[in-house]
Amino acid sequence: MTGQRIPTVRKPKVRKNNLRLKLAFLACLALLLLLASFFSEYLTPYDPYLQDLTIAKAPPSSEHWLGTDRYGRDMLSRVIAGSRTSIFASLLLVGFIAVFGSLIGILCARSGKWLDTFLMRTADLFLAFPGLVFALAVAAVLGGGVHNAIFALAAISWPKYARLSRSQTLAISALPFMQAARMGGCGSLQLVWRHVLPNISGPILVTAMLDIGTMMMELAGLSFLGLGAKPPIPEWGSMMSETRNLLPTQPWITLAPGFAIFFSVMVFNLLGDTVRDYLDPKNRG
Repeated sequence: MTGQRIPTVRKPKVRKNNLRLKLAFLACLALLLLLASFFSEYLTPYDPYLQDLTIAKAPPSSEHWLGTDRYGRDMLSRVIAGSRTSIFASLLLVGFIAVFGSLIGILCARSGKWLDTFLMRTADLFLAFPGLVFALAVAAVLGGGVHNAIFALAAISWPKYARLSRSQTLAISALPFMQAARMGGCGSLQLVWRHVLPNISGPILVTAMLDIGTMMMELAGLSFLGLGAKPPIPEWGSMMSETRNLLPTQPWITLAPGFAIFFSVMVFNLLGDTVRDYLDPKNRG
C-alpha cells in the first residue's frame, strides 16, 4: 500500500465558511439596495419630477450622470426614486403571499378533510392558469395601478406557498417527536407555534428569497404593459415603457432603469441561492 496517494477531500467546514462570506457580501448588497430605496428622496441629486425641456434627452455628463429623459428630468434621480416603488412593492408582495399562503397550507394540513379539499382545489384552480396571463387579466379588470398590480400578482402566487407549507406540515406531523409533544399535553396552537413553524420556516424563507427577483420582474412587466404604476410616478418598468421608442437614438434613457432591474434581480436571486445552499444539510460542517 506504500506509494499510493490519498485523495484530498474538501471539508464541509471550508465550504460552509465560503458560503458565510458569500452570504454576508450579498446580504450587504441587498441591505444597501433596501436602504437606498427607503431613503431615496434624500439621495436624489435633483427633483425626479422637475421638467426642463432645454436639456431634454441630454446624454450622460458630469451634471447628469445617466442623462435626462424626453422631458429633461434627471434619469439618475428617477431611477433612485423608482427603487422605492419597485423594490418595496416586491418585498411587500412576497411578504404577504408567503405569510398568507403558509397559513393556508398549515390550516389545510391541520384541519379536516373537507376544508383541506376545498382550499387545495381552489389553489389548483389558480395554478391552472398561466401566471402572468392571469395577472394581466386581473390587473386589467381592476384598472391598473401599483396596488392593483400587487393584488393581481398576489392572487396567482399564494398557492405555491400553500402547497409547500401543507406538504411540510404533513411530513413533520408524522414524526415521532410530534406524537410525543401531543402526549405531553401540547394543544394544536402550541404544536404549530413551537414545532411546525420553526421546522417549515427554512424552505419557506428560501422560496420567498428566490421569489423577490421574480416578483420584481413581473411587477415591472405589468408596469411596462401599462397595468402597473402610472406616469409620472417613477417605476422602472413604466420608465422603460415610456422610453422604449428612444432606444435606437438615446439608449441611455431606456437602459438606465433596465440596468437597475437587472442588478436588483441579480442580487436578490444570488442571495436566495446562497441562503438555500447555506441551509442545505449537506453543507453543514
